[in-house]
Amino acid sequence: MNFKDIYRTLEKNKYYVFSYKDVLSFYPNEKTSSLKKLIYRWKNKEWICTLKRGLYELSYPKDFTIPDMYIANRLYEPSYVSLETALSNYSIIPEVSMAVTSITPKPTRKFKNKHGLFIYNTVKPEAFTGYYVEKQGSFDILIAEPEKALIDYLYFRAYRNKKSVSLNERLDKNIISRLKKERLKKYAQLYNLNLRELYAYL
Repeated sequence: MNFKDIYRTLEKNKYYVFSYKDVLSFYPNEKTSSLKKLIYRWKNKEWICTLKRGLYELSYPKDFTIPDMYIANRLYEPSYVSLETALSNYSIIPEVSMAVTSITPKPTRKFKNKHGLFIYNTVKPEAFTGYYVEKQGSFDILIAEPEKALIDYLYFRAYRNKKSVSLNERLDKNIISRLKKERLKKYAQLYNLNLRELYAYL
């Protein structure tokens, strides 16, 4: 097993971000210990770069320009992009988030690598819903629907903190007015919240 062979296999199958498990799924007869030694060597040669322990990105011989939101999905699974990042994607808030923000049923986590900061907020399993696959080039990204992104945002940034948070200047009321009310109500109920109560923060 050499880098050229693995590179061709990963590129062909669009595994630009990969783990040990991904590689071993294509080469089941290889030993994990041998693969770890090879990956250590490839890292030193800067053919791959580390996104977190056990997760890597192909960086040689070309840059695949991997979307940060796709990186977010792969860094901590299962998860989907939501909160500020998703709202910015839908122009509900004007600014681009400094970190990529996601929702997960797993414990809260933060990761930092060459792509930036990635933040994961924990929800109960039944609230881990309301997302879909968005295509960005050849990448499939799990991202919250606009209604779920807004409910996640209001819950985590305003209601749960029980603070006097001024969100009015950030949120585009015109876009919000076009969101589906029944869907908003359904997602608010996942947090046992009354939609009118959440709207007090708008």
